Amino acid sequence: MELVKNIFFNTDKLTPNTKVKISYTGKFFQDGSTNVYIHYGFGNSWDNLVDGEMVKTELGFQIEVDLLDKDTFNFCLKNEKNEWDNNNNHNYIFLIEHPEASLVLLEDFDVPTIRRLRKSYIISKKIKLAIYKMLIYVPRLISGNYKKKRKADTNV
Repeated sequence: MELVKNIFFNTDKLTPNTKVKISYTGKFFQDGSTNVYIHYGFGNSWDNLVDGEMVKTELGFQIEVDLLDKDTFNFCLKNEKNEWDNNNNHNYIFLIEHPEASLVLLEDFDVPTIRRLRKSYIISKKIKLAIYKMLIYVPRLISGNYKKKRKADTNV
């Protein structure tokens, strides 16, 4: 996903306690810099500061980062000449989306309950398939149009 021009992530949304791969194809990649470093932190006060060297690939400079349970992921980049790419003095700042509590399963199921749920799911699928087959094939049987269609000979 591209969130900002020349910055790509390998995921649709940034979520806490996950790894994300960042690809950078900005001015340092276009200018042919050999080494690019990322300087990143989390939250408004840039907590847990880290400096990391990015790896140059055909797709740009890349690095994998562990996202913390904070509100934002902030970073800027510099090359071997100590030139900075900080998004025109605004830094690159991305929101970290937290899952809604209503989507988190809080109840533990025991193994027999899981088996019962799976068995009922399989039975419902079999019933749906049987109904589908009856709706498709019974009218064909009644009308006498139940034979498979043959491909016409293509000999010239």
